Amino acid sequence: MDKQLQNIRIARVSTVPFFVLTQLRTQLDAIIKAGANVSVVASDDPLSVQVMQIEGCDYKPVYIARDIRLFADLLTLIKLWRLFRKQQFDIVHSTTPKAGLLCAIAAKLAGVPIRLHTYTGQAWVTMHGIKKNIVKGCDKLIAVLNTQCYADGLSQKNFLITNKVIVSKKITVLGSGSLAGVDTKRFSQDNFSVADKDRTRTTLAIQSGSQVLLFVGRITKEKGIFELIAAVHALLHKNLDIILLVIGPFEKGIEAEIRAHAQQLCGNKVIFAGFHSDPERLISIADILCLPSYREGFGTVVIEAAAMGVPVVGTRIYGLTDAVVDGETGLLVEPKNSEQLAAALERLISNSQLKLSMGERAKERATSEFDSKKCGDLLVGEYARLLAVSRQAKV
Repeated sequence: MDKQLQNIRIARVSTVPFFVLTQLRTQLDAIIKAGANVSVVASDDPLSVQVMQIEGCDYKPVYIARDIRLFADLLTLIKLWRLFRKQQFDIVHSTTPKAGLLCAIAAKLAGVPIRLHTYTGQAWVTMHGIKKNIVKGCDKLIAVLNTQCYADGLSQKNFLITNKVIVSKKITVLGSGSLAGVDTKRFSQDNFSVADKDRTRTTLAIQSGSQVLLFVGRITKEKGIFELIAAVHALLHKNLDIILLVIGPFEKGIEAEIRAHAQQLCGNKVIFAGFHSDPERLISIADILCLPSYREGFGTVVIEAAAMGVPVVGTRIYGLTDAVVDGETGLLVEPKNSEQLAAALERLISNSQLKLSMGERAKERATSEFDSKKCGDLLVGEYARLLAVSRQAKV
């Protein structure tokens, strides 16, 4: 890749470091290799240390609350405005809803010429009443204040246009979608020997014959964790030899409830492994990825697992319908339906040939359409195009 972005100042902004590390890592590498001076802006938390270690990135910690906090949000807005004015960024590109709103306002006020946002799922989909209208209105404001927006999949783009959040000319999808693609060299079964996998299973106290159902992501009600636990409970009652392995941090205030629920229904058949900076090690021992979300963006973990030949059972919602080819690379069921979820899981658990063939097709699709280098090149090209248009407008 040539230095298309030589000395261009770019800020990538997210609410929390977790999103930067799990979703944007390869994208940052592509931008840096293209010559850009990159700053990462996110809240300061225990994962910030890992963000600081990203070579070529300048970490700018700014607290961004996940929920609505008027006083804290005002302080954050002022800090972002000051940062954007001082750094004189050419491009500010936000992801995650709260960061997107505050960035859109701050960047506009600071006079940043190219203001971008990538939509990765809408929180207001599962809300009701006044709160839903407020949060949806925030997404509309993001669309108005930014110069260009992106969706990580065609279904999400169409959803936003249909719901009159944004006009079609201001939103696009890069390539076949996804936020940053998948690093197919990193997420590869070739990196793990049989001995490696045996050690991982032993560390987690998983018996050699047990099939591993894997959940990866922030552990919240909206990710369908309660339905997933209920489905595992139903499968255990059929004497299926399975383990549910859950990777990711708990949403604040919900950990005790979920752990107690899992223990009551499934005993020691649910393992909470916490956040892992190398999820590929755990994906390598998985038989099926489970993603029963109520709402979701494209679902990066789907193509990460796919690249390792692991099929998915997920929900038929926008975002996942782009990441999963139903009946080919995985199975989709209706959200909030533990019975359908259990049936789909049982279908793959009980049919090793179907599970294998779906995994192979998933790998082929991930490799051909969502390789991170391809996605990174597309983003760098998009930045270069927008910079050229901006320069031309000044002439």
